[in-house]
Amino acid sequence: MLNKVIRKIWRTFKILITGVFWYSGDLLKYRRLLKSSGQSLKLRLFPQIFDKSPGSHTFDKHYVYMDRWAFKHLLKVQPAEHVDVGSSIRFLSMATTMTKVKFVDIRPIKADFENLECVEGNILKMPFSDSSVKSLSCLHVAEHIGLGRYGDPLDAEGTKNACRELERVLATGGGLYFALPIGKQAVYFNAHRVHSPKTILGYFKNLRLREFCAVGDDGHFYPSAKPEEFANSAYACGMFRFTKL
Repeated sequence: MLNKVIRKIWRTFKILITGVFWYSGDLLKYRRLLKSSGQSLKLRLFPQIFDKSPGSHTFDKHYVYMDRWAFKHLLKVQPAEHVDVGSSIRFLSMATTMTKVKFVDIRPIKADFENLECVEGNILKMPFSDSSVKSLSCLHVAEHIGLGRYGDPLDAEGTKNACRELERVLATGGGLYFALPIGKQAVYFNAHRVHSPKTILGYFKNLRLREFCAVGDDGHFYPSAKPEEFANSAYACGMFRFTKL
């Protein structure tokens, strides 16, 4: 993982250096074009030098596939209300178009979405009674708990304790949409953890797994996959759909 980060920094540095040269050249050319056109527009500098690089039209495979996966299930189930814990604002922007959403996070957001209610709270102690939430999601969040990255207290068992709390509040017959990095277990302090799929299934031992999907290290989405197939991944994304019996 460290080597991957170093390579990414080096690629970024090379793009930055070459970008300074072509940006300066383009700026001089455009100034001449603007002058010859007779336009009186004021020219302000706002350099964007990374968009010319090969492969710049990319997206975060984990978040895009994960949010789409969870939203498709919400569309199918049509819950009267949904509770989300800490997931991306992109997912909230989608979910609030079709149902009421209570968003729980230690860092409340300010977004003008219809059907959105923000609740300041901690995933380790949520403001819901036992078995009371019928539709629940926590997407790419639990791997951060206890690492202090977002101002939360340090906790070596942060992910495990978060899973216990999600299991506690989930209603009988309710659905939990849960996702996080999976593969060879490690802690990348203070960014995130990577968990074995088997470990996650153990954390939710009182729930039934209804579906498992994944984004592999190759960036491809694998629907209806098997958790054990991703046990040796470096940084895959596991998507678990659970129900409480």
